[in-house]
Amino acid sequence: MLSSLTSLVSRLRLKQLRLLIALADHGSLVKAAEQVHMTQPGATKALQEIESAMGAKLFVRSNRGLEPNALGHCGVRYARLILTDLAHLREELSGILDGHGGRLAVGTIMGAVPILTDALARLLTRQPNVTVEIVEDTSAHLIDLLDQGRLDVALCRTSVSEHPEVYRTLKVRDEELAVVAHPEHPLATRKALDLKELSDFRWVVYTANTPMRLLLEREFRDVDVQFPPTLIETTSAFMTLSFLQRQKSMVAMLSVDVAKEFERFGFVTLLPVVFRYRSEPYLLVTRRDRSPTPVAEIFMSEFAGSAKAPQTAIS
Repeated sequence: MLSSLTSLVSRLRLKQLRLLIALADHGSLVKAAEQVHMTQPGATKALQEIESAMGAKLFVRSNRGLEPNALGHCGVRYARLILTDLAHLREELSGILDGHGGRLAVGTIMGAVPILTDALARLLTRQPNVTVEIVEDTSAHLIDLLDQGRLDVALCRTSVSEHPEVYRTLKVRDEELAVVAHPEHPLATRKALDLKELSDFRWVVYTANTPMRLLLEREFRDVDVQFPPTLIETTSAFMTLSFLQRQKSMVAMLSVDVAKEFERFGFVTLLPVVFRYRSEPYLLVTRRDRSPTPVAEIFMSEFAGSAKAPQTAIS
Protein backbone atom coordinates (compact mmCIF):
# COMPACT_ATOMS: atom_id res chain seq x y z
CA MET A 1 0.00 0.00 0.00
CA LEU A 2 1.39 3.39 -0.99
CA SER A 3 2.37 5.67 1.86
CA SER A 4 0.75 9.00 2.61
CA LEU A 5 2.43 12.28 1.68
CA THR A 6 2.99 13.02 5.39
CA SER A 7 4.80 9.71 5.80
CA LEU A 8 6.99 10.33 2.75
CA VAL A 9 7.98 13.81 3.92
CA SER A 10 8.87 12.61 7.41
CA ARG A 11 10.77 9.46 6.41
CA LEU A 12 12.66 10.23 3.18
CA ARG A 13 16.07 11.88 3.29
CA LEU A 14 18.05 13.57 0.54
CA LYS A 15 20.87 11.02 0.71
CA GLN A 16 18.32 8.29 0.06
CA LEU A 17 17.18 10.11 -3.08
CA ARG A 18 20.80 10.32 -4.24
CA LEU A 19 21.09 6.57 -3.70
CA LEU A 20 17.92 6.00 -5.72
CA ILE A 21 19.39 7.88 -8.67
CA ALA A 22 22.76 6.12 -8.37
CA LEU A 23 21.05 2.71 -8.37
CA ALA A 24 19.20 3.60 -11.57
CA ASP A 25 22.41 4.89 -13.18
CA HIS A 26 24.64 1.94 -12.26
CA GLY A 27 22.31 -1.03 -11.69
CA SER A 28 24.69 -2.12 -8.95
CA LEU A 29 24.31 -1.69 -5.20
CA VAL A 30 28.10 -1.73 -4.79
CA LYS A 31 28.73 1.05 -7.34
CA ALA A 32 25.78 3.08 -6.11
CA ALA A 33 27.04 2.86 -2.52
CA GLU A 34 30.48 4.05 -3.62
CA GLN A 35 29.01 7.04 -5.47
CA VAL A 36 27.02 8.28 -2.46
CA HIS A 37 29.81 7.38 0.03
CA MET A 38 27.95 4.63 1.86
CA THR A 39 28.92 1.09 2.83
CA GLN A 40 27.20 -1.72 0.96
CA PRO A 41 25.26 -2.81 4.10
CA GLY A 42 24.31 0.83 4.65
CA ALA A 43 23.08 1.13 1.06
CA THR A 44 21.08 -2.10 1.38
CA LYS A 45 19.42 -0.77 4.53
CA ALA A 46 18.79 2.62 2.90
CA LEU A 47 17.07 0.97 -0.08
CA GLN A 48 14.86 -1.02 2.29
CA GLU A 49 13.99 2.22 4.10
CA ILE A 50 13.15 3.96 0.81
CA GLU A 51 10.85 1.14 -0.29
CA SER A 52 9.27 1.00 3.17
CA ALA A 53 8.71 4.78 3.14
CA MET A 54 7.08 4.62 -0.28
CA GLY A 55 5.13 1.47 0.50
CA ALA A 56 6.22 -0.36 -2.66
CA LYS A 57 9.09 -2.33 -4.21
CA LEU A 58 11.02 -0.13 -6.61
CA PHE A 59 13.74 -2.44 -7.98
CA VAL A 60 13.91 -6.01 -9.27
CA ARG A 61 16.97 -8.23 -9.69
CA SER A 62 17.92 -9.42 -13.15
CA ASN A 63 21.03 -10.87 -14.78
CA ARG A 64 22.09 -7.25 -15.37
CA GLY A 65 21.79 -6.32 -11.68
CA LEU A 66 19.20 -4.14 -10.02
CA GLU A 67 16.66 -2.60 -12.40
CA PRO A 68 13.87 -0.16 -11.51
CA ASN A 69 10.32 -1.36 -12.13
CA ALA A 70 7.55 1.03 -13.25
CA LEU A 71 7.24 2.48 -9.73
CA GLY A 72 11.02 2.71 -9.48
CA HIS A 73 11.29 4.69 -12.71
CA CYS A 74 8.68 7.09 -11.32
CA GLY A 75 10.55 7.44 -8.02
CA VAL A 76 13.88 8.04 -9.74
CA ARG A 77 12.38 10.69 -12.03
CA TYR A 78 11.04 12.67 -9.10
CA ALA A 79 14.26 12.20 -7.13
CA ARG A 80 16.11 13.86 -10.01
CA LEU A 81 13.59 16.72 -10.07
CA ILE A 82 13.95 17.31 -6.32
CA LEU A 83 17.74 17.44 -6.48
CA THR A 84 17.60 19.67 -9.57
CA ASP A 85 15.30 22.06 -7.71
CA LEU A 86 17.77 22.14 -4.81
CA ALA A 87 20.56 23.02 -7.24
CA HIS A 88 18.39 25.84 -8.60
CA LEU A 89 17.72 27.00 -5.03
CA ARG A 90 21.45 27.24 -4.28
CA GLU A 91 22.07 29.00 -7.58
CA GLU A 92 19.41 31.62 -6.83
CA LEU A 93 20.59 32.12 -3.25
CA SER A 94 24.14 32.62 -4.52
CA GLY A 95 22.96 35.24 -7.01
CA ILE A 96 21.05 37.12 -4.31
CA LEU A 97 24.03 37.09 -1.95
CA ASP A 98 26.34 38.34 -4.70
CA GLY A 99 23.94 41.15 -5.51
CA HIS A 100 23.57 40.04 -9.12
CA GLY A 101 22.73 36.97 -11.13
CA GLY A 102 20.00 34.60 -10.06
CA ARG A 103 17.71 32.38 -12.06
CA LEU A 104 14.62 33.02 -14.18
CA ALA A 105 12.19 30.36 -15.42
CA VAL A 106 9.88 31.73 -18.09
CA GLY A 107 7.25 30.04 -20.24
CA THR A 108 6.08 31.16 -23.65
CA ILE A 109 3.64 30.27 -26.36
CA MET A 110 5.09 29.99 -29.86
CA GLY A 111 3.83 33.35 -31.09
CA ALA A 112 5.56 35.26 -28.28
CA VAL A 113 9.03 33.81 -28.92
CA PRO A 114 10.45 36.73 -30.99
CA ILE A 115 9.39 39.44 -28.53
CA LEU A 116 10.49 37.28 -25.59
CA THR A 117 13.93 36.84 -27.17
CA ASP A 118 14.31 40.61 -27.51
CA ALA A 119 13.35 41.15 -23.86
CA LEU A 120 15.73 38.46 -22.62
CA ALA A 121 18.58 39.90 -24.69
CA ARG A 122 18.14 43.22 -22.92
CA LEU A 123 17.87 41.51 -19.54
CA LEU A 124 21.13 39.61 -20.10
CA THR A 125 22.88 42.83 -21.10
CA ARG A 126 21.96 44.29 -17.70
CA GLN A 127 22.32 41.04 -15.72
CA PRO A 128 24.89 38.88 -17.58
CA ASN A 129 25.13 36.29 -14.78
CA VAL A 130 21.44 35.37 -14.84
CA THR A 131 20.59 31.77 -15.73
CA VAL A 132 17.45 31.50 -17.85
CA GLU A 133 15.20 28.48 -18.40
CA ILE A 134 12.68 28.82 -21.25
CA VAL A 135 9.72 26.48 -21.74
CA GLU A 136 7.73 26.74 -24.98
CA ASP A 137 4.31 25.09 -24.86
CA THR A 138 0.57 25.68 -24.94
CA SER A 139 -1.08 28.20 -22.62
CA ALA A 140 -2.77 25.38 -20.70
CA HIS A 141 0.51 23.63 -19.90
CA LEU A 142 2.30 26.87 -19.07
CA ILE A 143 -0.46 27.82 -16.63
CA ASP A 144 -0.05 24.39 -14.97
CA LEU A 145 3.70 24.94 -14.60
CA LEU A 146 3.09 28.42 -13.20
CA ASP A 147 0.68 26.95 -10.65
CA GLN A 148 3.24 24.31 -9.66
CA GLY A 149 5.91 26.95 -9.09
CA ARG A 150 8.00 25.63 -11.99
CA LEU A 151 7.82 28.99 -13.79
CA ASP A 152 8.31 32.51 -12.46
CA VAL A 153 6.36 34.13 -15.27
CA ALA A 154 4.67 33.08 -18.49
CA LEU A 155 3.70 34.66 -21.79
CA CYS A 156 0.39 33.03 -22.54
CA ARG A 157 -3.39 33.33 -22.21
CA THR A 158 -5.29 32.88 -18.95
CA SER A 159 -8.61 32.18 -20.70
CA VAL A 160 -7.67 28.48 -20.67
CA SER A 161 -7.76 28.46 -16.86
CA GLU A 162 -10.87 27.74 -14.81
CA HIS A 163 -9.70 30.40 -12.33
CA PRO A 164 -8.18 33.32 -14.29
CA GLU A 165 -8.72 35.59 -11.29
CA VAL A 166 -5.75 34.04 -9.44
CA TYR A 167 -3.28 35.56 -11.93
CA ARG A 168 -1.77 39.01 -12.24
CA THR A 169 -1.64 39.93 -15.93
CA LEU A 170 -0.22 42.55 -18.25
CA LYS A 171 -1.46 42.75 -21.82
CA VAL A 172 1.51 42.44 -24.13
CA ARG A 173 0.28 42.19 -27.68
CA ASP A 174 -2.66 41.42 -29.94
CA GLU A 175 -1.52 38.44 -31.93
CA GLU A 176 -1.95 38.52 -35.71
CA LEU A 177 -1.95 35.29 -37.66
CA ALA A 178 -0.49 34.26 -41.00
CA VAL A 179 -0.62 31.28 -43.34
CA VAL A 180 2.85 30.24 -44.47
CA ALA A 181 4.37 27.73 -46.87
CA HIS A 182 7.68 26.82 -48.44
CA PRO A 183 8.85 29.50 -50.94
CA GLU A 184 8.43 26.88 -53.70
CA HIS A 185 4.85 26.00 -52.73
CA PRO A 186 2.55 25.73 -55.82
CA LEU A 187 0.57 28.81 -54.72
CA ALA A 188 3.51 30.87 -53.42
CA THR A 189 3.35 33.43 -56.25
CA ARG A 190 -0.37 34.13 -55.97
CA LYS A 191 -1.46 37.69 -55.13
CA ALA A 192 -4.64 36.61 -53.32
CA LEU A 193 -5.87 33.35 -51.81
CA ASP A 194 -8.81 32.09 -49.80
CA LEU A 195 -9.14 29.11 -47.49
CA LYS A 196 -11.15 27.11 -50.03
CA GLU A 197 -8.12 27.04 -52.33
CA LEU A 198 -5.94 25.76 -49.48
CA SER A 199 -8.33 23.20 -48.02
CA ASP A 200 -6.98 20.28 -50.07
CA PHE A 201 -3.39 20.78 -48.90
CA ARG A 202 -2.05 19.14 -45.75
CA TRP A 203 -1.91 21.63 -42.88
CA VAL A 204 0.46 21.90 -39.95
CA VAL A 205 -1.69 23.30 -37.14
CA TYR A 206 -1.80 23.87 -33.41
CA THR A 207 -3.22 21.09 -31.27
CA ALA A 208 -6.97 20.81 -30.69
CA ASN A 209 -8.73 23.28 -28.37
CA THR A 210 -5.85 25.76 -28.30
CA PRO A 211 -6.93 29.37 -29.01
CA MET A 212 -5.19 29.55 -32.40
CA ARG A 213 -6.61 26.18 -33.52
CA LEU A 214 -10.11 27.25 -32.52
CA LEU A 215 -9.68 30.49 -34.45
CA LEU A 216 -8.60 28.64 -37.60
CA GLU A 217 -11.55 26.27 -37.33
CA ARG A 218 -13.85 29.27 -36.99
CA GLU A 219 -12.36 30.87 -40.12
CA PHE A 220 -13.06 27.72 -42.15
CA ARG A 221 -16.56 27.38 -40.69
CA ASP A 222 -17.51 30.99 -41.48
CA VAL A 223 -16.67 30.60 -45.17
CA ASP A 224 -18.50 27.25 -45.24
CA VAL A 225 -15.38 25.24 -46.10
CA GLN A 226 -14.67 21.86 -44.49
CA PHE A 227 -11.75 21.97 -42.08
CA PRO A 228 -8.82 19.95 -43.55
CA PRO A 229 -9.09 16.31 -42.38
CA THR A 230 -5.39 15.47 -42.80
CA LEU A 231 -3.38 17.40 -40.24
CA ILE A 232 -0.03 17.56 -38.54
CA GLU A 233 -0.64 18.85 -35.00
CA THR A 234 2.21 20.49 -33.09
CA THR A 235 2.96 23.45 -30.83
CA SER A 236 6.60 23.53 -31.96
CA ALA A 237 7.71 26.24 -34.37
CA PHE A 238 10.80 24.21 -35.28
CA MET A 239 8.71 21.12 -36.05
CA THR A 240 6.41 23.25 -38.21
CA LEU A 241 9.38 24.67 -40.09
CA SER A 242 10.92 21.22 -40.54
CA PHE A 243 7.76 19.87 -42.17
CA LEU A 244 7.46 22.86 -44.50
CA GLN A 245 11.07 22.39 -45.61
CA ARG A 246 10.59 18.70 -46.36
CA GLN A 247 7.06 18.78 -47.77
CA LYS A 248 6.82 21.79 -50.05
CA SER A 249 3.09 21.37 -50.63
CA MET A 250 2.21 21.77 -46.94
CA VAL A 251 0.83 24.95 -45.41
CA ALA A 252 0.81 26.10 -41.79
CA MET A 253 -0.61 28.78 -39.56
CA LEU A 254 1.80 30.81 -37.41
CA SER A 255 1.75 34.11 -35.63
CA VAL A 256 2.85 36.96 -37.88
CA ASP A 257 5.89 37.67 -35.67
CA VAL A 258 7.18 34.09 -35.97
CA ALA A 259 6.31 33.91 -39.67
CA LYS A 260 8.27 37.07 -40.43
CA GLU A 261 11.30 35.74 -38.53
CA PHE A 262 11.26 32.62 -40.73
CA GLU A 263 10.62 34.63 -43.89
CA ARG A 264 13.59 36.90 -43.10
CA PHE A 265 15.91 33.89 -43.45
CA GLY A 266 14.16 32.60 -46.58
CA PHE A 267 12.62 29.56 -44.91
CA VAL A 268 8.97 30.36 -45.67
CA THR A 269 6.76 32.73 -47.60
CA LEU A 270 3.61 34.35 -46.24
CA LEU A 271 0.61 33.40 -48.33
CA PRO A 272 -1.89 36.22 -49.09
CA VAL A 273 -4.74 34.92 -46.92
CA VAL A 274 -6.73 37.49 -44.94
CA PHE A 275 -8.22 36.34 -41.64
CA ARG A 276 -11.53 37.78 -40.44
CA TYR A 277 -10.68 37.37 -36.76
CA ARG A 278 -7.77 38.04 -34.48
CA SER A 279 -6.49 35.67 -31.86
CA GLU A 280 -6.74 36.58 -28.18
CA PRO A 281 -3.94 38.85 -27.00
CA TYR A 282 -1.21 37.17 -25.04
CA LEU A 283 -0.32 38.33 -21.56
CA LEU A 284 2.55 38.51 -19.13
CA VAL A 285 1.25 36.25 -16.35
CA THR A 286 2.29 35.70 -12.73
CA ARG A 287 0.49 34.30 -9.70
CA ARG A 288 -1.21 36.86 -7.44
CA ASP A 289 -0.30 34.87 -4.32
CA ARG A 290 3.47 34.94 -4.98
CA SER A 291 5.92 37.80 -4.92
CA PRO A 292 8.21 37.89 -7.97
CA THR A 293 11.92 37.31 -7.45
CA PRO A 294 14.27 40.28 -8.04
CA VAL A 295 15.30 38.82 -11.40
CA ALA A 296 11.67 38.29 -12.41
CA GLU A 297 10.87 41.91 -11.52
CA ILE A 298 13.73 43.17 -13.73
CA PHE A 299 12.59 40.88 -16.55
CA MET A 300 9.01 42.06 -16.29
CA SER A 301 10.08 45.71 -16.50
CA GLU A 302 12.28 44.95 -19.52
CA PHE A 303 9.53 42.99 -21.21
CA ALA A 304 6.86 45.61 -20.62
CA GLY A 305 9.11 48.14 -22.32
CA SER A 306 9.54 45.88 -25.35
CA ALA A 307 5.87 45.41 -26.11
CA LYS A 308 4.80 47.09 -29.33
CA ALA A 309 1.09 47.21 -28.57
CA PRO A 310 -0.36 49.73 -26.10
CA GLN A 311 0.07 48.45 -22.55
CA THR A 312 -2.56 47.96 -19.90
CA ALA A 313 -1.78 48.22 -16.25
CA ILE A 314 -1.12 45.06 -14.31
CA SER A 315 -4.48 43.91 -13.01
